[in-house]
Amino acid sequence: MEIRRATVADYDRLVAFDTLASSAPERRDHIKTWIGTDCCYVAEIGELVGAYGVLNYHFFGNGFIEMVMVGEDFRRKGLGIGLVRYFKEICETPKLFASTNQSNQQMQKLLNSAGFRTSGFIDNLDENDPEIVFCFHAP
Repeated sequence: MEIRRATVADYDRLVAFDTLASSAPERRDHIKTWIGTDCCYVAEIGELVGAYGVLNYHFFGNGFIEMVMVGEDFRRKGLGIGLVRYFKEICETPKLFASTNQSNQQMQKLLNSAGFRTSGFIDNLDENDPEIVFCFHAP
């Protein structure tokens, strides 16, 4: 697996496997913005892009993993955890945050296995599905 910054040439591929992009124009706009601001990274197996992730510093000045999306055909191949580990390595702040819905058990397991710990909850983002905030403290 190789991880690199996403480029404009990756846009169509990211939109194709993003589970929201086909029905949500704002997600397509987000992907374009993330690529344009150099905070989007892709994970490749061979020459095939199978996942992307977004790392920014908008969460109270700390690193924040805004998105991890793995294409359906690439799940269970280590791309999601690979991106999270990569973000831990390159994060410029001592604390790295991430969040996921309470209903997203897979992402919770992934973050826990990467050494993140629950840091709090945010209600009222998604109806009846609180957002769980996770934090990783760099050693």
